[in-house]
Amino acid sequence: MTKNKVAITLGIMCLILTAAVGIQIRTIESTSSTVKQTLKDDNLRDAVLKWKEKYDNKYRELEQSTQQLEKERQKSTSTDATSIEKQEELKKINAYLGLSKVEGQGLIITLKDNVTSKIGTAEDVVHDGDLREIVNELKNAGAEAISINDQRITPSTAITCIGTVILVNDEKVGAPFIIKAIGNQERLWGAITRPGGYADILETYLTVDIKREDKILIEKYNGVLTNQTLKNEE
Repeated sequence: MTKNKVAITLGIMCLILTAAVGIQIRTIESTSSTVKQTLKDDNLRDAVLKWKEKYDNKYRELEQSTQQLEKERQKSTSTDATSIEKQEELKKINAYLGLSKVEGQGLIITLKDNVTSKIGTAEDVVHDGDLREIVNELKNAGAEAISINDQRITPSTAITCIGTVILVNDEKVGAPFIIKAIGNQERLWGAITRPGGYADILETYLTVDIKREDKILIEKYNGVLTNQTLKNEE
């Protein structure tokens, strides 16, 4: 073999080895990056699960403490007329603030988008303003507790719209919108079904269903009321 052929052969072998080494390095880097990202995702997932477990445990402890406190209150006020009156007043305040679940008679109002409409206008769907109007009418009629799709309405509740999404207590809710209201059934019924009322207007372009119910349960608010909210109610 001549010197030129040897040189060419060696050159080709060097190129092949260089390319192979480069490919191996890139493979190792890619694998390392994937492993690092996987470890990072796993660590983040583990951290989220740990915090959720801590939250669930603390929430259960709070529930147990609340139940125990209620038992102690009932014991301490069982024979004291003044204390019983204060206890009833406290229950009403807690119900108003959404801090306790409420059960009783009232109305269940269901609002649905008008899927049969051929016009296809913005009025054919339920808007945040529609929910606010119905809630205000129920409040004015003396509703003791109100919820929308199981989101408890409190003095600090905001009903807002972001794009096509409606938020209640910063939680997404969607159609059908089921509004529960507990209170004097006749008064609530008269306020909601009156001619010219907001529900009467909504029925011209939405599907509205209003039912009387003798036993409605509205759960307490699961969020956190701010000190400012409590001050505003003093």
